[in-house]
Amino acid sequence: MNVNGTLMNYYFHCKRQCYLHGNRINLENNSENVKIGKALHESKLSDSKNTELEIDNIKIDKLSKEYLTEIKKSDADENASKWQLYFYLYVLKSKGILRKGKLEFIEKNKTEKKMLILELTPEIEAELIKYIEEIKILIESDNVPPVLHKKQCTKCAYYEYCYI
Repeated sequence: MNVNGTLMNYYFHCKRQCYLHGNRINLENNSENVKIGKALHESKLSDSKNTELEIDNIKIDKLSKEYLTEIKKSDADENASKWQLYFYLYVLKSKGILRKGKLEFIEKNKTEKKMLILELTPEIEAELIKYIEEIKILIESDNVPPVLHKKQCTKCAYYEYCYI
């Protein structure tokens, strides 16, 4: 399986979730949080131009002359979102398209929108390549990673798989 942005995000969020999704066990269609995130995402994207492009195995929320923008419902796992955006910048770079990354969090209960600007440096790119290989090894493994037993698990689309 080819690594994509979702797998990169899940790798940092929960290796078990990454493994299950990478092995085509998809329970996200039943998740209320996933549905809310998609609805917010579609609402935000409908307000702007240059939205949702598909290149190879990635879907980019917005692309402008200066930025590749990724929109997230929440900054609950900012690190996972950053690495997903770095992955998208890496894929664009492989196509000869160089951009900075813009990560926007559109939580409805916050008065100020949080935004981060990221750049794919040679050091980050080297680390990213290492993570891509780790994800491939994880997905090809016969061993399902253990359950995290963290608060974040209760909102996960895979909660029933892991706990029930």
